[in-house]
Formats: sequence, C-alpha cells, structure tokens
Amino acid sequence: MTTKYTILALVAFTALLLLTGCSDDDPTTPVSDAETFTLTIENVSAAADYAVSGVFNTPVEASGPAPIFPGEAFEFIFGAIPGDMLSFATMFVQSNDLFYAPTGTGIALFNGTTPVDGDVTAQIHLWDGGTEMNEEPGVGTNQAPRQGGPNMGAADSDMTVRMVNDGFTYPAVSDVIAVTITYLGDNLFRARLENVSDGTTLMTSMGSVAIPLAPGVFVVHTNDDPLFSAGMADLLGLEGLAEDGDPSALFASLEAHTGLAVPLAPGVAIVHSDQAQLFTSGAADAGLGLEALAEDGDPSGLVTSLTGTTGVVSVSAFNTPVGAAGPAPIFPGESYQLTFTAEPGDHLSLATMFVQSNDLFFAFDPAGLALFDGTGSAVIGDITVNIDLWDAGTEMNQWPAVGPDQAPRQSGTDTGADDAINTVRMVNDGYVYPAVWNLIKVTLSIGN
Repeated sequence: MTTKYTILALVAFTALLLLTGCSDDDPTTPVSDAETFTLTIENVSAAADYAVSGVFNTPVEASGPAPIFPGEAFEFIFGAIPGDMLSFATMFVQSNDLFYAPTGTGIALFNGTTPVDGDVTAQIHLWDGGTEMNEEPGVGTNQAPRQGGPNMGAADSDMTVRMVNDGFTYPAVSDVIAVTITYLGDNLFRARLENVSDGTTLMTSMGSVAIPLAPGVFVVHTNDDPLFSAGMADLLGLEGLAEDGDPSALFASLEAHTGLAVPLAPGVAIVHSDQAQLFTSGAADAGLGLEALAEDGDPSGLVTSLTGTTGVVSVSAFNTPVGAAGPAPIFPGESYQLTFTAEPGDHLSLATMFVQSNDLFFAFDPAGLALFDGTGSAVIGDITVNIDLWDAGTEMNQWPAVGPDQAPRQSGTDTGADDAINTVRMVNDGYVYPAVWNLIKVTLSIGN
C-alpha cells in the first residue's frame, strides 16, 4: 500500500525542538581512556505494494484449518484508510479451477471518508483460473473432492483468468457465498465470508452435492489486480488456490510485497552509568518525557529531565537528518548522526518513535548497551541486534499505520485513549509488526 498520509504536524513540532542541540557530553575531567563515538541511526524500511495481506483458513469457532460447508464462515480483521480496497479469493471446491473474488479493482472500503459497512456480495464473481480444463461441476473426476492428488487435470486450452463461461450451469453467486464487511471503529474492519448454500444449491447429472469453500487469501491495496489480471495468465500462484484450495503459493507472492515504510522521529541518546535507566520494564512511565517521545516524536521533555541527573553523563538529541537543514523525521534511506564521549563503564541508551503507532519506540534494554567490553575495548559496528520495539504503555494501541490517533493521522498531540495496562514493555498487542532490522539500523564507530 503506497503511503497516503503526510506528517506535517510531526515535522512542525520537531522543528520547534532543541534548536540549540541540548547536550551535556563534555566531561569536566578528561580521562585518557575515554573515546569519542559516532552514533548513526538509519531508516532501512522500504515502501511495499501492500501494507496488509493474509490467509483465512480456519472456520469461525473451529480449532484448525478446514474448508467451510453450508452454514459455516471464515472471518478476518484488517486495518485500512480512505483510498484502500479489499481483494480476496476462495475456491469453489466443486470445480477444477474456479474461485470467488471481486474484480481487479477490489472492494472500496470507504465512500470518501465514510467507512463501508454491510453486504458486498454483489461485488463478488465466479472466476475461472485458466489453469485446468473444466469438467461438470460437482461431478468431474479431476476436481478436488474426487481427484487422486493435486494438479491432476488436463491443462486449459485458454490459459487466461476470466469470469467463468464454459457451458456448464452454476448457482448464482449469492446462493453460495455471502460477503459482509463490518466497520469496527478506529479504521478496523471485519470481513465475513459465509457459505449460504444448501443441499439443493448445486444439482448435477449425478444428483445434488454440497459446495464447500476453501481457505483463501486477502489483501488491502490501492493499485489494481493484486491477485490476478483478467485476460492474462496466472503469474502469482493463483493455480494452487483455484485448483486445490491451497492458498500458500499466492500468499507467498503477496507476503513478498507486503510491509510498512515507517518514519522514525527525533529522539535521544543518553550516556550513563549502570545505575541510571531511561525506563523500567514492567513499570509505569516515570513521567520524565518518554510519553511525548513515544506518542508524538517529541524528545524535548526527556532531554530536560535527564540532563544533569545522577548517573547520567550526557544527554544528546538527534532531530536533524544527515544533510537536512532542520529538524524532521527520517524516511527510508535517511539517517540521524551524532557524536558523544564515553569511558569504560559507561552505557548507551537511545529512544526513537515508531511513527506509525500510538506509543511505540525503539530502544535498548533499560540498562542500555555497555560501550566497552570486558577488556576495555570500545564496542563498535552494527548494534541493531540489541534494539527492540517497546510499548510505552501510555496510549491504547491501534492497527499500525491506520490508527486515527497515531501521529500521522491524529488531530493533535496526546489524543488517544489511555492504555489499560499502563506499563512499559516490549510490544505484544496482537498486531503484526515488521522485524526490527527491517526498519532501523544502528551503528557505532570511533571518531567523528
């Protein structure tokens, strides 16, 4: 999903921050074994085609993956913002390679800024995957319920994906599947795919048969044709889903193009002894400024609170991207850089906001990173492995990159509901986040 928001509000308040580059990184008594370090924080996230994709494979109230039979349903929840569309595909199991899906434009999830809520079955069609020759539905020996193994039938003479038109008779779409989208608030939606067929829906030359619907895939998108292109051959892995009800290959194609490009906000770097900590895991935020950093990308409170406190050697703000003229977040390919002085026994802590969130931030363990090893040698190189994504516990989390109370979309600072847990901890809220090393890279070197 391409980026469709601005972060002018975030840039505006960061431009007001720390114009004098508040720091206290000059020891009053120089020591011979002190080192000058350069800290580089890079945004290594990458723009992706889709922000959300997934598999639906477990019927409602079932304990594991299975097709859905008459009266059963699949459901899945996803986040979206105005301009987004939903596409999905699920196999019509009594066939060789037919599946239900909307057209390539997908189902619009907003009418302007009003979320869609209701029955969208009229936008669903029965498609032919164009990979296997069709046989009479519910009878063919090369169809999933009767074949000896996957991919058993003869190749289709027309290898293009198209709406089914093969001379056989099929039930109306609405007699087999009902698709409902329910708006849950905070830019969250639930899709429900219900099998509404019964024992008489598919009448064949051999009698009536039940119509299962197989596990499938879904994707939230802005560009057309995320799953297939009408009139073109399958190139993405649709065949396994349409012939055998196996969504794995198609989902692998989607997953390779799914991700978040996440700005990183101005933050702080603190040199300290092992007696001082930026925060305490499992405890409430101490009110020193972490909340403003984690919710709104504003490190100024932490700089003021920590400067000169016991155990803190220096506090430095990073707020201006390398090569930029003034304070701003960093986007993919950009970086912050600063220098500081430390000596054996000193630790480094840092914090920078995961901007597409309510109150998440990147940081080391609360004790910080020891800047010298046991031999007194400076720790240098890529130290990203020591960074985790933390939840400040100050604001209720919403789906990443769509929540209306997140910095790029909120009406003002500190607008979200309070977090019911109210403790700082590693993020564990049920949402899916990219791996840390796919978003941020942190390195240390010696010298300026």
